[in-house]
Amino acid sequence: MLSLAYGFARPLLFGLEPERAHEATLRALESGFYPRSLGPDDARLKVSAFGLTFPNPVGIAAGFDKDARVLDGVLGLGCGLAEIGTVTPQPQAGNPQPRVFRLTRDDALINRLGFNNGGHAAARARLVARRAKGGIVGVNVGANKDTVDKTADYVAGIDAFYDLADYFMINISSPNTPGLRDLQAPAALDELLGRVMQARARHLANGAPKRPIIVKVSPDIAEDDLLPVIARLEANAVDGIAVSNTTLSRAGLGDDPNAQQSGGLSGKPLFHRSTVTLARVYQATGGRIPLIGIGGVNSGATALAKIEAGASLVQLYTGLIYEGPALIGRIKRHLADALARSPSGSTLAILTGSKAAVWAARSLAG
Repeated sequence: MLSLAYGFARPLLFGLEPERAHEATLRALESGFYPRSLGPDDARLKVSAFGLTFPNPVGIAAGFDKDARVLDGVLGLGCGLAEIGTVTPQPQAGNPQPRVFRLTRDDALINRLGFNNGGHAAARARLVARRAKGGIVGVNVGANKDTVDKTADYVAGIDAFYDLADYFMINISSPNTPGLRDLQAPAALDELLGRVMQARARHLANGAPKRPIIVKVSPDIAEDDLLPVIARLEANAVDGIAVSNTTLSRAGLGDDPNAQQSGGLSGKPLFHRSTVTLARVYQATGGRIPLIGIGGVNSGATALAKIEAGASLVQLYTGLIYEGPALIGRIKRHLADALARSPSGSTLAILTGSKAAVWAARSLAG
């Protein structure tokens, strides 16, 4: 039924400019006009990670709900987690339009949005208004484009949302904010994470619960730089790593006229590169740090591949645009079917990293 409904809606949405289609989707979710997930999740899909228990491992990645407008809709669609952002201390308009481009021949998008969002105060007000409704909600924090001390903006994000976030995602890997990816350099990571962890420690000292800190890395980290970056993440005791953000690579694209637009590429062409990187991070950390697999998840099979490569949780966004909301249920059913072939009582933990060695040995180029 969901697939049939989206089959009618997709031509209308794709007839709109991408940002207008996105706004139409958000308004539908805000109004309650969306298909609800029916019944509880299969108990085998429950995931424990970062000190949290997720009813299932499927979430929608940051960028979909930048301003905490549709958390209830995201969770109502059947997601096991919802994430807002990236949110910056001050509102900002982002880069000039047009800045989002569909590559329909590749099931992909290119965006150069530039952290357009309404700022901390607006997002906080919405989170306060729904705090009694439950569900696991993460806050993805970033820095304003013109901020001189970008690390201070991340600390401000921790402070602004500490009483409301179930976890924090530290976004240092968007290609659309000048200088942001420089924070992935080992010395810069030490300063950033040192100050972020100090901020958390202040809240802990005041009796607040421990909020997990997860760092989102780029799929474009040079192969020789990946291990040093991971070493700094481990040294700073991050609670999780998200792999990955969008890519500047254009490898594997067809002849779509939008293929050479500047910005970050997401969707199907990112799947291979991001999954190889995920597996290498899993191997480098020995499975000690829970990972979130992002990039090219557009089916149950691709979600399962992320888990087998090392992910405890998966997030999607572009796949939802091309496949519609029924994709969430299809992924969960596919994962449950995979567990049905495993020993009785198995959970997704038995599959996590089971094929990491295979994926890690592959070339990034595919």
